[in-house]
Amino acid sequence: MQPAQTNTEKFERANFDSIIIRYGGELGIKRAWTRRVYERCLRENIKSVLKRYTIPYDRTIRKHGRLFLKTSFTTEASTKLARVFGISSLSPALETTSKLDDIVNKSVFLAGLTLHEGNSFAVRCRRVGHHSYTSTEVCREVGRQVLDAFTDRHITVNLKSPDATLGVEARNNQAFVYTAVIHGTGGLPLGTQSRVVGLLSGGLDSSVACWLVMKRGCPIVPLYFDNAPFTDESTTERVLNVARVLLDWAIGFPRRVYVVQHGPNLAEFKGKKRFEHLMCILCKRMMYRIAEKIVDMVRAEGIVTGEDIGEQASQTLRNLRLLDSAVAKYPVHRPLLGFDKIDTEQMARRIGTYEASIQKAKGCTAVSRKTVTVAKPREVAEAEKGLNIEGMVERSIKSLKIVNL
Repeated sequence: MQPAQTNTEKFERANFDSIIIRYGGELGIKRAWTRRVYERCLRENIKSVLKRYTIPYDRTIRKHGRLFLKTSFTTEASTKLARVFGISSLSPALETTSKLDDIVNKSVFLAGLTLHEGNSFAVRCRRVGHHSYTSTEVCREVGRQVLDAFTDRHITVNLKSPDATLGVEARNNQAFVYTAVIHGTGGLPLGTQSRVVGLLSGGLDSSVACWLVMKRGCPIVPLYFDNAPFTDESTTERVLNVARVLLDWAIGFPRRVYVVQHGPNLAEFKGKKRFEHLMCILCKRMMYRIAEKIVDMVRAEGIVTGEDIGEQASQTLRNLRLLDSAVAKYPVHRPLLGFDKIDTEQMARRIGTYEASIQKAKGCTAVSRKTVTVAKPREVAEAEKGLNIEGMVERSIKSLKIVNL
């Protein structure tokens, strides 16, 4: 059972001076050297967030399996740090010594701010190091003195489903007492894995796909294909708004969107009247070829897209395999492959890209009325045979612009 959430007013009255930062479970099973590298990366990401939001702090302290942030701005810091990849949870806390009397006194103080008439509570203790008491003895003594101190509130002990939980973390000569656990994002610290190029269209799918890969530690290089004149500025505006929200999850990393002019390529495909039904296939294969050049340019390790099975007519497994064949050097990652639209929408709401993604924008007018669900490789090869594919890719790369957000 996790300690119950505590409201902002109680946080402020408690005058917490520390935040316990717990890692995602995967960090704990890494070998010592790898874990140190990941923890170092996490600390740098935490510092970047605190700097971005001008939240004062004294220092971060690394302990085995934990980081402790010394700050009196625990409410603001906890809210912002909950969005840092690699953090599983946080607890604003009061630091004291590991003497049992000091732990009890701090716990009784917090109980007075947390427990109301008729509430139930439990005490949980975690210890690291050598102490003259056991964790069970801490729980019993804290519980006993809390009951004695607030007899007028008619509070009770409930170890299975308490209204509130008093948490104690004793580490060698220090101890931290808290009453709330704020859930974090989890995953791996951003920057612990290689960067990838994310094809960002401005819709729901692509931003969620990028976020999921970011959660696994991969910095994203957003790449947008501007289909003008088959779209207008509203589409570009939507993409940049989505990118702003997405990159707020990557504070400390570059806030850039790579923009390629793709409209001239579509115009050439439109000239192939006989292969109009292959428009989406030809378009995406060209996107992949261009993206592969960008991957080389930014020293990334792959391409990420928001495609899932059957969400569009062109996204059948057969067609996806045909799209992949346009890429020679790098893998195409599809985090949403098994998602449905409801899954994607729920996650977009959770990460904050939903409102930006549903912003009104002109759809691409180059799309064919009929889209083939099972494209034939031979027919696609024939359609591309009369085109200067390398020249089109080179032209697109020359059109590249980098937008700083």
